Amino acid sequence: MTVEEWLGTDNQIGIDIWERKYRYENESFEEWLDRVSGNDENVKKLIREKKFLFGGRILANRGLSKYGKKVTLSNCYVIDSPEDNIESIFDCAKKLARTYSYGGGCGIDISKLSPAGSKINNASKKTSGATSFMKLYNLITELIGMEGRRGALIISLDCTHPDLLKFINIKNDLKEITKTNISIKISDDFMYAIEQDLDWKLTYIRKETSEKIEYIYKARDIFRIFAKMNWDYAEPGILFWDKIKNWSLLSDDRNFNFESVNPCGEEPLPAGGSCLLGSINLSEFIIKTKSELNILGFETTFDALNFKKVVDQGVIALNKVLYEGLPLHPLQEQRESVNNWRQIGLGIFGYHDMLIKIGLKYGSEDAIKLTEKIGQIMINQALLTSANLTNIYGKYPNYDSSAILSSNFFIKNINSDIKEIIEKNGLANSQLLTIPPTGTLGTMLGVSTGLEPIYDIFYTRKTESLHSKEELYKIYTPIIKEYMKENNIKFEKDLPDFINTATTIHYTNRIDTQAAWQKYVDASISSTINIPNNFIAEEVEDLYLYAWKQGLKGITIYRDGCKREGILTTSETIKNKDSEVVPDSIIPISRASLGKTHGSTSDKKSACGKMYITINRDKSGNIIESFVNVSNTGICKSNIDGINRLISLCLRSGVKVEKIINQLKGIVCQACIKIKPENKKIDGLSCPDIIGKTLEGEYNDKITIGRIETMIKSTILENPENKNNSKCPDCDKDLRFTGGCQTCTCGWSKCE
Repeated sequence: MTVEEWLGTDNQIGIDIWERKYRYENESFEEWLDRVSGNDENVKKLIREKKFLFGGRILANRGLSKYGKKVTLSNCYVIDSPEDNIESIFDCAKKLARTYSYGGGCGIDISKLSPAGSKINNASKKTSGATSFMKLYNLITELIGMEGRRGALIISLDCTHPDLLKFINIKNDLKEITKTNISIKISDDFMYAIEQDLDWKLTYIRKETSEKIEYIYKARDIFRIFAKMNWDYAEPGILFWDKIKNWSLLSDDRNFNFESVNPCGEEPLPAGGSCLLGSINLSEFIIKTKSELNILGFETTFDALNFKKVVDQGVIALNKVLYEGLPLHPLQEQRESVNNWRQIGLGIFGYHDMLIKIGLKYGSEDAIKLTEKIGQIMINQALLTSANLTNIYGKYPNYDSSAILSSNFFIKNINSDIKEIIEKNGLANSQLLTIPPTGTLGTMLGVSTGLEPIYDIFYTRKTESLHSKEELYKIYTPIIKEYMKENNIKFEKDLPDFINTATTIHYTNRIDTQAAWQKYVDASISSTINIPNNFIAEEVEDLYLYAWKQGLKGITIYRDGCKREGILTTSETIKNKDSEVVPDSIIPISRASLGKTHGSTSDKKSACGKMYITINRDKSGNIIESFVNVSNTGICKSNIDGINRLISLCLRSGVKVEKIINQLKGIVCQACIKIKPENKKIDGLSCPDIIGKTLEGEYNDKITIGRIETMIKSTILENPENKNNSKCPDCDKDLRFTGGCQTCTCGWSKCE
């Protein structure tokens, strides 16, 4: 068989992906198949039939060690969290660099690092904070790559850390932290505090000095800031950490601890743990006639028996790769962790293609029922195979029978006959199922990726005709092209209603689908919900609350046209490219159009008396107005009124808050400076200085929209490649956000 016969002569994108990413030098398709299968005839058959594919690192790297290549077979790792000292922080950077050089992505958690302003016993006197070191890790990720594959990194932070607001807002500068995904570890307590409108304490005690740093905010205020950042920049993502800890085979194992997740979030792992991936193409398990093997009573239904066999073979194949790859991990701690816990990650792709072939609408009640039946089969068969493999490999070294058998995940999901076998044999693996993005794999085979819906019915391409005229033509998504051909449909308007897309599916249907899978997946799921441009920030809050209530372990969103895509130019904004266009940002928003605002009032002391400074925000959380009342008439009252009218006008005209603050701070009044500072009777050098400092405090500590001024300025030079990252580096087309990853229709993926 040739690659053209395997993928189809009309699938040039798939052929290009295979040649560019997975083929080694000039090997033929059959030679490649021998190499990546380990000469296993069962695996070869599954790959030829497009029913199963290993993850990208295995497809690219398996068998290359005999040529002296230092490459890993694992897609990603979790690095041991840096401790709160400079040596550990830079040791972490070294581990990242070494892991990237072998082709693995990484996840780290920075919650152990002390927050900004903490006392330290060196020349700096105070630490620059946990978030300040993200720039170092981002640079390492950008610099170290392998054969064109840049490192992939996710950084997480706990929701109780005092630097949480800085962390949430760190992505609002599109030139900073461009090579790193970020996510917050959210606890159930935090979500309860949001629901009940309670205070939330951000606290940290530095062991070396016993210093306690603590801030108290309304949980809803923090959540609103988070939602606004997601609305604007599609980050940070959420990791529902209690669900991650409590819904797995290892949830009752006291010797086990999840440290962080891999870059796309589908694999929570211990320190040193790795994700060894392989996925089953669900679209290849459709049969055309009814039989006792069918799960649902449709004319076209799912072949459960064949699926069970492929799950069995997938677990066997991944275990072979696991043992083969043990000496190939970049770090000793990774080799030890992988051997002790022996995680594998068997997943799925082609899910939406399967639904379309059956005639089910993504997110419908029948689709959810089918999903749950497939999930039940998958986890039970995977665990049965792992139990049987103990005859070959033994139990994983850290196996704790009582912990496994008492976990809620095990109790609620596993059939009684399989429980008996596991009680007798134990398990060869501590973790078995996951759902990764599979962006490149799905694109290569021409099917939907992970559990994601198809992105759209078609996309357009430009071509230059024989007459040198640029023309557009439609490229239909493969499953849509196949469906239209089989059903003699010429126009997409004639497609049935059950065919929906990522841009038309309501977020509750997406979340319900992911929740159905999560019941039976012991690891996690990589998923991005695409939301329309007119989706408002308040709806983002509702989306994440719904995801938590439905039992998800993590999720991200991407709003069409958000700031992450950069400044957009539309026909509505520019009517004529030769005419001058006045940017909206310099047209003041009228006070009347603001409607109801909300804010807070601070009392400050100046030489003129007590000042009551009110900072108001609009419904999206933007600072929009400033008002000041003085306790006595004072010589400054009229000037203060004038200053605040101008501040409000600037804020409603789009002038950056930092610019206003910089103009006010430092102004000196002789009446104020005559009062001795040690008497602590005044709060600044002048009334304008006090207003500026109050505005700065509100901006940095409560709103933090815009660039975080407290971040330490790094001596690392800006890399000229730090450009807007919404374009594909291979073909310069617009990127899509699916499965927690940036992907392109040409097959490029940031994560694989």
